[in-house]
Amino acid sequence: MARNRIKSAALAYFAGEDFVEVEAAALQISPGIGTHLHAFATEFIAPSGRRVPLYLHTSPEFAMKKLLAAGERRIVDFARVFRNREAGPLHAPEFTMAEWYRAGEPYDAVIADCVALARAAALSAGGEPLSWRGRTADVSVEPERVTVAEAFARHAGIDLMATLGDRARLANVASATGIRVAVDDTWSDIFSRILVERVEPRLGLGRLTILCEYPLAEAALARQKPDDPRLAERFELYACGVELANGFAELTDAAEQRRRFTADLDAMEGIYGVRYPVDEAFLAALAAMPDASGVALGFDRLVMLATGAPRIDLVQWTPVATGEESER
Repeated sequence: MARNRIKSAALAYFAGEDFVEVEAAALQISPGIGTHLHAFATEFIAPSGRRVPLYLHTSPEFAMKKLLAAGERRIVDFARVFRNREAGPLHAPEFTMAEWYRAGEPYDAVIADCVALARAAALSAGGEPLSWRGRTADVSVEPERVTVAEAFARHAGIDLMATLGDRARLANVASATGIRVAVDDTWSDIFSRILVERVEPRLGLGRLTILCEYPLAEAALARQKPDDPRLAERFELYACGVELANGFAELTDAAEQRRRFTADLDAMEGIYGVRYPVDEAFLAALAAMPDASGVALGFDRLVMLATGAPRIDLVQWTPVATGEESER
């Protein structure tokens, strides 16, 4: 019931900000592209018998950006999304993602949305701090804002900027601090392992943390930072050591987006032997899409922290039975 109250408060917030609630189709030509992002595959069988490969989306992002290109200005979707190979205290194969976009507005505006939603969730659940497994975050306190480079220096003792584009150097400094590095790890693999093992558990303790200014190699669908081409306008919101949201100043350069997709798909194929199709209609829409900022927020995780639940399945009405429950 707390989940319902939190969702009502979130919808009221978006209504007050003049957002239009949309419903992106879950079946898509391309499910979303990322090296370690895994989808559920299916197919449409037409009355003629023609078979069309489709996927359950991992995010409503591609569809929502097409709506921005078509003229929508402020849109939000509480989307059911699907991710394969994911199960655990913080992960589920099916979950709710609150995703929203502001056309013509900087990503500071959607950062403010995230903070407002965290506060609304805590208030709706009884006014206590967000909590998870003994860690707390008081949402009434002004959030900490820290760059990725600052966080790596503070929590891992690593000068991240000195390693950009230098896999060997990052591997050496990571190994020196006790991080396991495999021979076939890429720069991004090592970056992610340091982030997960040394940095993330120390974020959002006592108050929310806004982690920003990611290296361009970790830009995903974010645009380059105008005053520092080594970085991207990407941020993540943390509470209690848990990532709650991932947001960007959105990339609208179709050629650059295609290049990033190709790099991710090449890496995915090399690791997993899988390659997803590129949504050409999405890339075409980028040419007509206005400057925008957007966020994907794990709604189940927000409810979990607002209610103090230790596992994500405890805040889902009908969690998917995966056989992994005993490991949680």
